[in-house]
Amino acid sequence: MASSLTCAGIVWAFLSFLCAAASCVGFFMPYWLLGSQLEKSVSFGTFRRCSYPVRDESRQMTVMVEQCGRYASFQAIPSAEWRICTVVTGLGCGLLLLVALTALMGCCVSELISRTVGRVAGGIQFLGGKCSCGGGIGM
Repeated sequence: MASSLTCAGIVWAFLSFLCAAASCVGFFMPYWLLGSQLEKSVSFGTFRRCSYPVRDESRQMTVMVEQCGRYASFQAIPSAEWRICTVVTGLGCGLLLLVALTALMGCCVSELISRTVGRVAGGIQFLGGKCSCGGGIGM
């Protein structure tokens, strides 16, 4: 199994994969904001939510759904800012994962990653990191 990466490149590949995995897990987990509503603990992120209120039309009252799930549609995300945050953070996670998986393949396949490809991948990774951080700050 030949590699097109140096020792520093192999370390970069594995750290990139760990960071991309952590970003994706953070994006999909609904624990960005914690609080309480109707005397129940609630949590939500840009993509999912736990313990959320819904209007029960048959009983004409608001009840708490005590389960975790994603929003029913993109339009069900509470505001335009949250929708933008979801798209930007998701794009950042996708870019980070793309570069990390390419770098891991470079550990196993010779001649896959050249100096130019490494620089382009670093630029894409930087952009993905900015999107992930910028999406979280936009919230």
